[in-house]
Amino acid sequence: MNHNHSYVPESAMAIYAHPDDIEFSCAGTLARWAKEGARISYVVCTSGQGGIRRPSISWEEAGRIRESEQRKAAEIAGAQEVVFLGEVDGMLTPTLELRKKIVRELRRFRPEVVVTGDPTVVWAGEDYINHPDHRAAAQAALDAVFPASGQPNVFEELEKEGLTAHKIRKVFVSSFSEGDYYVNIEDTIDTKVAALRAHESQMEEMKELGSWDGAERIREWAAANGKGKEMEFAEVFRVITLENDDWWEKHKGRVVPEA
Repeated sequence: MNHNHSYVPESAMAIYAHPDDIEFSCAGTLARWAKEGARISYVVCTSGQGGIRRPSISWEEAGRIRESEQRKAAEIAGAQEVVFLGEVDGMLTPTLELRKKIVRELRRFRPEVVVTGDPTVVWAGEDYINHPDHRAAAQAALDAVFPASGQPNVFEELEKEGLTAHKIRKVFVSSFSEGDYYVNIEDTIDTKVAALRAHESQMEEMKELGSWDGAERIREWAAANGKGKEMEFAEVFRVITLENDDWWEKHKGRVVPEA
């Protein structure tokens, strides 16, 4: 088990399907990195319009509410920006169009690290099937990261717009239980909870349905992740290193033409 949590990237982009996905999964880590000076970008594929089940609120109004909540949550965590890609909530698929949208954001923001979900997880415990939008967003994100973002001849029209190819150093895949890289979020667990509570419409939905308190549940999950790791609260990831330290320090993601 890798318990080293000292690594802090210069920049990171989190790519997820819905408003609140980042808060449930990795906001503690992102807040920790932000506190230590990292630039943080949130890319949210949909506006979560299907997440408010009230006849009095239209699909469009639901999207505006959830976008506003996500911006508040990002501000709490210290993110510099939130980008919404405008895909349809509940119908997300890893299309080439979505991949291109994500590549555009990767080449614009030029992150050192991308944080996203695990597209292979279908069964998440005994009482939950991982949302297809979650899987689609993660698949599209990974396909955009490698190889598309770093290949100048893929989506050449972006190159013509000045969005030159950019390679990602590391991918942090947020995990339900399969990761082996633990990030200590003792100092940011309260920030993570506050960011999730900024999604007031979702907290109200849970309360009205008589279901679990999401904000308290993420505290329980973080405590479980830290158990036995000498951490009170932790988030767990699978980390893929695409570019080694020497290459990154020399090139910072810039694609070097072959001689």
